[in-house]
Amino acid sequence: MKPSAPPSPRLSAVRGEIVHFLADPAADPRALEHFADGVLIVRDGHVAECGPAAALLPKLPAGTPLADHRGKLILPGFVDTHVHYPQTDIIASHGEQLLEWLEKYTFPAERRFADRAHAAEVAGFFCDELLRNGTTTAAAFATVHAASVDALFEAARARRMRMITGKVLMDRNCPDFLRDTAETGYAESKALIERWHNRDRLLYAITPRFAPTSTPAQMTLAGRLFNEHPGVFLQSHLAENRAEVAWVAQLYPQARSYLDVYARAGQLGTRAVFAHCIWLDDADRRHMAETGAAISFCPTSNLFLGSGLFDLRRARALGVRVGLGTDVGGGTSFSMLQTMNEAYKVLQLAGQSLSAASAFHLATLGGAHSLYLDDRIGNLAPGKEADFVVLNPRATPLLERRSAACATLEERLFVLMMLGDDRAVAATHVLGVPV
Repeated sequence: MKPSAPPSPRLSAVRGEIVHFLADPAADPRALEHFADGVLIVRDGHVAECGPAAALLPKLPAGTPLADHRGKLILPGFVDTHVHYPQTDIIASHGEQLLEWLEKYTFPAERRFADRAHAAEVAGFFCDELLRNGTTTAAAFATVHAASVDALFEAARARRMRMITGKVLMDRNCPDFLRDTAETGYAESKALIERWHNRDRLLYAITPRFAPTSTPAQMTLAGRLFNEHPGVFLQSHLAENRAEVAWVAQLYPQARSYLDVYARAGQLGTRAVFAHCIWLDDADRRHMAETGAAISFCPTSNLFLGSGLFDLRRARALGVRVGLGTDVGGGTSFSMLQTMNEAYKVLQLAGQSLSAASAFHLATLGGAHSLYLDDRIGNLAPGKEADFVVLNPRATPLLERRSAACATLEERLFVLMMLGDDRAVAATHVLGVPV
């Protein structure tokens, strides 16, 4: 018998219960693909095949590394569509609503990111914390300091993560120590785009903090940057808090709505992502859907800061792309499982229901779709980047006890999202490699 050819060192496989989505389960009941005993084959950091173990194990060349995670669930890596890395150290700070939160906690914390060493230390911790929680892709805010952007991109690149970030733009209504100008913000952002965008797995986002902290001139230049550099992202905040909405109406009296401020500045379009979007009307939602802009639903921060309840039903009905965001540090956990938990509760208060399948879709393929990255990440289809997480339904005594009583996959997923946290993450893989 002719001996088998030695396996490529770039070929590996994992075995376990595989769950991922081919479409949105809210629209297509066949969207969830499930292999109770499945194998995921990875070649050169990408998914080669995914399917039943009985069919795929015989195809593996002798000696192929095979990680055995039977008894655990293998899902695509989580996608966090809105988070603030400079706010890592102010998570769980007591007792303010949005505008007071910025003054009391956010701006003093962000001042420290003028120090490159501080930025690098926080960026490393931030990326490790994302990975520890099973998050492999994030759209993150930095600060006004270009060095803060460099630090996060460098940390993410070292870990081979897919990271979207950019320099915050603020030229008014903020402390002098965090203020740029319309012109310097444009020039520094342009230089950062040229240095980082599409380098490895890194993507740049033009980042006006929110309309009140940018002059009309800066908003216009941010829109110009967005249109001058096809393929870049734009991220900001929108209609999070009633007082904020009223402030925007005073600052921009000519605009029909808060969203209209961004529209007039040329900031709507594909790869534009706006966090929160609680206090919108249907005209705004339709405009977002028509332009391809997306919403990041941030339930833990919306509850923590007392901002309001997001209307997922209307966003979906009008065709707006929606992903989930932790929004650390107004958000209270890096865990997407805990974020799904709070999303369920927010929607319960709003008279809506979130199934476990829909929640996990929002945290994986739905998030990737909202970021226009679903051709690369979000599920375990062949050709996708092999980012995935292994979840242990027996990670805690309560999880183990409750999971043992579950009769269906939907019930087991629901228990995981309600009772799970970082302890349930048994492993996180980036481009097929455990990290």
